[in-house]
Amino acid sequence: MKYSTGLFLLICSVTVGVGSSLQCYKCADYYGGWCENVQDCSYEDSCLSLHEKGGKTIRQCIRYTDCDNSRLSQMFPAVSGFTYRCCTSNLCNSAHSVDIPLLSLLISFIGLCWSCCSV
Repeated sequence: MKYSTGLFLLICSVTVGVGSSLQCYKCADYYGGWCENVQDCSYEDSCLSLHEKGGKTIRQCIRYTDCDNSRLSQMFPAVSGFTYRCCTSNLCNSAHSVDIPLLSLLISFIGLCWSCCSV
């Protein structure tokens, strides 16, 4: 019985997020800290976190195909000198990103091991 519970948890953690749209943080600030605004993106989007040389950070949904240096320079002409990161998991453009599906998979694996070993 414990084995089937662990297996159920493992399957649930793998399928979390299947069929739902991507969500990204949306804000522009000089703090680079936590952003509370969340937006739903389209199926062809990714989450952008763009850090301006002067300190401003922009977070939003962006088309995955637009996520390159030359295209971003055209989209944000007022931003001079920046680094950026595009990612495709929910809320991955936070200041401190944690890959939630990977974390839930790890917790399920530990639960499976615990249920198999504790007889």
